[in-house]
Amino acid sequence: QVQLVESGGGLVQAGGSLRLSCATSGRIFSSARMGWFRQAAGKEREFVAAISRSGGTNYADSVKGRFTISRDNAKNTLYLQMNSLKPDDTAVYYCAVGSYYSVPYYSHTSYDYWGQGTQVTVSS
Repeated sequence: QVQLVESGGGLVQAGGSLRLSCATSGRIFSSARMGWFRQAAGKEREFVAAISRSGGTNYADSVKGRFTISRDNAKNTLYLQMNSLKPDDTAVYYCAVGSYYSVPYYSHTSYDYWGQGTQVTVSS
């Protein structure tokens, strides 16, 4: 059973920073593509960032230069460092795991397992 547990969400003022973590079961972590998605109220789930098993990264244009995705294979943990946060970043953030060969990386259909989500609220 694959389990993903996010943490690190909260309320922050615009311009502030948060770091999200996603703890995973170790059996699949090192061989999988990992991703972060978010869903704002009344909107569809959207891609935020992805990282391959070799460490290659991809970002949505809206977060490029502000967010950094990383993974610690020894700790089976995925991270999302979020800087210069904006009110538009307010959403529930989800981590996800997919097969390393699943494409495209930005589609939620390429991921098989999801965490329960963590709320990020950015006040203006």
